Amino acid sequence: MDVHNTMTSDKSKRLYQFLLITGIVFIAFNLRPAITSVGPVIGIIRDDIGLSNWSAGLLTSLPLIAFAVMSPIAPRLANRLTNERALLIGLLLLLFGIVIRSFTFITLLFIGTLFIGLGIAICNVLLPGVVKEKFPTKVALMTSVYSTSMGIFAATASGLSIPFAKGLDLGWQIALLVWIVPAILAIMIWIYLSKKSKSETTAEMTYVGKGENRMWRSPLAWQVASFMGLQSFLFYVTISWLPEILHDYGVSMATAGWMLSFTQFIGLPASFLVPVIAGRFSSQRGIVLVMGAFAVSGYGGLLVGDSYAVMVISTILIGIAMSGSFALALAFLGMRARNAKQAAELSGMAQSLGYVLAAVGPMFIGYLYDLTHIWTVPLITLICVALFVVIFGFGAGRDKYVLD
Repeated sequence: MDVHNTMTSDKSKRLYQFLLITGIVFIAFNLRPAITSVGPVIGIIRDDIGLSNWSAGLLTSLPLIAFAVMSPIAPRLANRLTNERALLIGLLLLLFGIVIRSFTFITLLFIGTLFIGLGIAICNVLLPGVVKEKFPTKVALMTSVYSTSMGIFAATASGLSIPFAKGLDLGWQIALLVWIVPAILAIMIWIYLSKKSKSETTAEMTYVGKGENRMWRSPLAWQVASFMGLQSFLFYVTISWLPEILHDYGVSMATAGWMLSFTQFIGLPASFLVPVIAGRFSSQRGIVLVMGAFAVSGYGGLLVGDSYAVMVISTILIGIAMSGSFALALAFLGMRARNAKQAAELSGMAQSLGYVLAAVGPMFIGYLYDLTHIWTVPLITLICVALFVVIFGFGAGRDKYVLD
């Protein structure tokens, strides 16, 4: 009888482990498409509703503002409800936002976008803590798995927007609404996981307290947050405006959308490999330098040449830099923390401060283009930001822990 109970228990544990990994991957599937699907159709939405370039940029910036506001709150929410239930709430907010945004009213468009940001923010912040807690010896590998999963769906969403909106003649509304499907699947998995979870209100999982205040006084935490924010600035500007830049250089909007998708797909190997490589070294400064060189070369290429070959090479370099830097930023959240509690605190701080910087990006670059009507000044700005990513990455890449 004991043997039977042990076997049943082992099967139950294996099922839970499988669903936990599946659940993490499915949350990762939902962390980008609701945002990256907007970039290729941002011109269509702008013309359909009558928005200026800077307010069209707000469609990408608004979720990031929500990230900044919600990020410090998410660990407290998890502390009250457990991680699993807090993640489920995040997914439900995301689902609601995607549905609301798909109505052709300016108010609902922006309200839905805000809810999307709130939902993604909860999942964004808590996922590194969940990985650190559930897989303490496999943080780098699990970070690779979920950052690559994010990249796959982010790239797919960018590529499918124009074919859905124009190719199938579904309009931008349906092109954005289709991303309720992975949200619904993730919700079903996390309903099961939230029922299985035990209340984790021990001292280890108590996020609110002295540690959180100390985190904001840690120079290393500020460097990680700045690295997170500035690389996010580059990412969200790129997914918002790269199709428009390429279109201005003579590429059709459909091709520009696929080139944005290609930019993200080409970065998937970097997304997987960078955290694994980072985990093998005590210092990650070399990786920071390589990613920075790719970013500067990529945006520099768009600045100096508009031939098709230069555009392709530039998008490849930008794609590798974006995916690698983002995966490294996620890895830092686990690697610079000693435990799940610190990882959640650092994640909350880094994503709060980081996404304030990121939120400025699409609006600011749109504003620069409105002022100058050419992409020269925006691209020079992106090169300068890429250099700052390297500077803060050198600080974040040191072999230290945030609260030591």
